[in-house]
Amino acid sequence: MNPQATPNHQDDYKLKDTHPKLGERWPHGGMRGGGGWLSSERATSTYDLVEQMYYLYARVVKAKDLPTNPVSGSCDPYIEVKLGNYKGKTQHFEKRTSPEWHQVFAFSKEKIQSSVLEVFVRDREMVGRDDYVGKVVFDMNEVPTRVPPDSPLAPQWYRLEDRRGNRKVKGEIMLAVWMGTQADEAFPEAWHSDAASVSGEGVFSVRSKVYVAPKLWYLRVNVIEAQDVESHDKSQLPQVFVKANVGNQILKTKLCPNGTTSPFWNEDLIFVAAEPFEEQLVLTVENKLSPAKDELVGKASLPLTQFERRLDHRPVHSQWFKLERFGFGALEGDKRHELKFSTRVHLRACLEGAYHVLDESTMYVSDTRPTARQLWKQPIGILEVGILSAQGLLPMKTKDGRGTTDAYCVAKYGLKWVRTRTITDTFSPKWNEQYTWEVYDPCTVITLGVFDNCHLGGGEKPVAGKDSRIGKVRIRLSTLETDRIYTHSYPLLVLQPSGLKKMGELQLAFRFTCLSLAHTIYLYGHPLLPKMHYLHPFTVNQLDSLRYQAMNIVTVRLGRAEPPLRKEVVEYMLDVDSHMWSMRRSKANFFRIVSLFSGVISMSRWLGEVCHWKNPATSILVHVLLFILICYPELILPTIFLYMFLIGIWNFRFRPRHPPHMDTKLSWAEAVHPDELDEEFDTFPTSKQQDVVRMRYDRIRSVAGRIQTVVGDMATQGERFQALLSWRDPRASSLFIVFCLCAAIALYVTPFKIVVLVAGLYFLRHPRFRSKMPSVPSNFFRRLPARADSML
Repeated sequence: MNPQATPNHQDDYKLKDTHPKLGERWPHGGMRGGGGWLSSERATSTYDLVEQMYYLYARVVKAKDLPTNPVSGSCDPYIEVKLGNYKGKTQHFEKRTSPEWHQVFAFSKEKIQSSVLEVFVRDREMVGRDDYVGKVVFDMNEVPTRVPPDSPLAPQWYRLEDRRGNRKVKGEIMLAVWMGTQADEAFPEAWHSDAASVSGEGVFSVRSKVYVAPKLWYLRVNVIEAQDVESHDKSQLPQVFVKANVGNQILKTKLCPNGTTSPFWNEDLIFVAAEPFEEQLVLTVENKLSPAKDELVGKASLPLTQFERRLDHRPVHSQWFKLERFGFGALEGDKRHELKFSTRVHLRACLEGAYHVLDESTMYVSDTRPTARQLWKQPIGILEVGILSAQGLLPMKTKDGRGTTDAYCVAKYGLKWVRTRTITDTFSPKWNEQYTWEVYDPCTVITLGVFDNCHLGGGEKPVAGKDSRIGKVRIRLSTLETDRIYTHSYPLLVLQPSGLKKMGELQLAFRFTCLSLAHTIYLYGHPLLPKMHYLHPFTVNQLDSLRYQAMNIVTVRLGRAEPPLRKEVVEYMLDVDSHMWSMRRSKANFFRIVSLFSGVISMSRWLGEVCHWKNPATSILVHVLLFILICYPELILPTIFLYMFLIGIWNFRFRPRHPPHMDTKLSWAEAVHPDELDEEFDTFPTSKQQDVVRMRYDRIRSVAGRIQTVVGDMATQGERFQALLSWRDPRASSLFIVFCLCAAIALYVTPFKIVVLVAGLYFLRHPRFRSKMPSVPSNFFRRLPARADSML
């Protein structure tokens, strides 16, 4: 791909307004708030952010008194629901004449090509064609229409008919058939005609699902000391350490420096644990025999449920735990495997409920509540998201010799993850599904990702093995106006080894409803994270390690659901690789810093023009303003704040009307070099050849050298300020001290207004009175010593 994007490409990367025909406000039950049912009419979940899609629903409940096969003497029944060219089947039961299925079939009204709905009862045969048992036929003109909140349609018993339509077949089937919308409660679990080509286990992976991420706790284990620690070699005092692991997390204390039978550590080990607690805390005390060999002294397995749950920073009671210790070899003969209880370890362990366990990037955090539910506040708003459709998706895989895509969308906010149904074999899927979240903090981000389902086709393993990424969208709630419906088409942008690529567009509709404006404003003056993060903070390394462990736990737990939310999906939504080095990101962040100073640079440039009288009228007005502020110094601060107020009011006309989206220029994704992309997508550790790694290493050294120079220059300026009074240069310090004494006397006898006026007039003096040579203070400052002279 050409790194220089054309203007047409740049337009494709922008947000676009859409005007979908959204549905009417359909009452769809209430939504539970933090302390009960929300009675406000605005808090009611409405199904009005999606386009209404009508479906023909057929609920198959059960059958009774089905006839048996005269040859086999049994009946293995299943139901086949047929509408035109679409067929859906239930599972079959062996030797059951009164089976129960409780399954719903949904056929899109747009694809109905028949005037009748046929429900067949068939007898499964191992070899040959399945036997026909009976059928029930429904005229499409007679099917009732049901729209929530209407009560569910009650199923009825229907007599089976033979092939000619005569009611002479033994057996009955309980059914309910109606025309409804996607707001129907039967919609999520229904078999859909959009997935008519999917069979076997793949059927479950195309349905829409709501997932709840596990509740995560920080487990703090303070290892204090141990007693009665003995080495196998009784002639040597042990040098021991404690190793603790929870699941796949392993942490160690430092080695006790003194050989003793009562070692002391007093170290904190922090783990991440998920509720329900399935793992145990496994402690082992080990003796360091050599750099490569450790000796097991004792072991203890402690269930996490026995530890106290702490909701603040109060002290937790410590406990002594006995360790299981094995015998010491041949000296004890046959008793070497006998358990002995002698060594004890002193712990202070608790589950921290006052922290928020970070499992996502802090830049895109979607939840800031502490773990303990007792510390939660009332929600401040409701976020409703309508996932409408996607347009122009690219083929993600090949099937039967042609490109195809089976797309689904995943949205994540807080503990609630949602997954739309998979629309098979189309580049323009229409989901029209609406989901609702409670909002506890407006300064949070909802993330939506589109993926290609590579796990369809029954029990066969997919060739790709992973669901492919199509694109991602992030929406920060604080950038949204309340009670406004946003309808936009978001470009799905993915950075690939070949360059930036647009994979299609995702059409969304969303609305942020504020329940308490006062509470929302109140939150802006409070910390983003719970107070324990500031009273007893973790180190940066601890936070990185704990976040990595939390992401792994969430990935494993969501992967155990049915259908599973797969590892590659969860990692992409949680930005698992955001910490990896990237030359592109480094450039982008550097220019972000540069842009921050653009305002200061513009102001200094304007002041320079004023001082050089480029516009005499402006310079005269600045002089007049200087005289006014000198005469009335009490107007200085009010003038500054009034100026900012007027600037803010003026900028209101130009406020952004669309939520922010991925900026390809800001990300330096359009002009990135191919080799930098190849480096960004390289594995860790690297898998490249030695000469490529050498070239990239030299490039990093070059970039780091420039950064090192800039940082060194900043340090030099600061050290020169310190050198003014440190007598590192005796003559410079003497001159500065004498200057300070003279300045103190002069400022004491001279009115402050005169000093400011003279300084202002000197700063704004005409270019005729300016010299191109550096000023005396600048020359003096540059001559001051710095500690750079002492560096090797």
